[in-house]
Amino acid sequence: IGYTLINMSSNEVISIIIPVYNAGKNLYYLTERIEFLYDIYSKRHEIIFVEDCSKDNSWEIIKELVNTKVNIRGIKLQKNFGQHNALLCGIHAANGDKIITMDDDLQNPPEEIPRLLSKLDEGYDVVYGTPKNETHGLFRDLASKITKITLNKAMGADIAANVSAFRVFRTKLRYAFEKYKSPMVNIDVLLAWGTN
Repeated sequence: IGYTLINMSSNEVISIIIPVYNAGKNLYYLTERIEFLYDIYSKRHEIIFVEDCSKDNSWEIIKELVNTKVNIRGIKLQKNFGQHNALLCGIHAANGDKIITMDDDLQNPPEEIPRLLSKLDEGYDVVYGTPKNETHGLFRDLASKITKITLNKAMGADIAANVSAFRVFRTKLRYAFEKYKSPMVNIDVLLAWGTN
């Protein structure tokens, strides 16, 4: 795996937000891959796991990770609110200058984070990591296509075709939606409120 150097000030903190639902079996390995990457760069970061009322042992594993690593935080939701609501909770809790969001299922490779950050440093506010092939299964792939068509209409931007859960953005964008209170949440639409 190749690495791209990322130019970050030593004071800059990156927040990595991961909504968790029935992903207990992945959390140790996912954390290890993120930690390995940041050990290489010696950069400051925090990992925020937002546990979305899983039916497995995800919360117990998150608590163990929190107790053994100073840069890991855990948030447990009282009921299953869905991925975008879990992400919004993590975004509001983030302390970093930049926020990375990624799935808990290991389909978003942490090793690609430097490429996303490098692109963001070219002057963008939001950068998406899009898969070459989506491999979630027929129903989820179809739902994803319908969502992207809807987003394209709502956002008024062709970029909606490339949105994914693997994204990096400047934390200051959250001020555009800090008072948003609806139970219907789409992170990509909210981010579009804060940038062109």
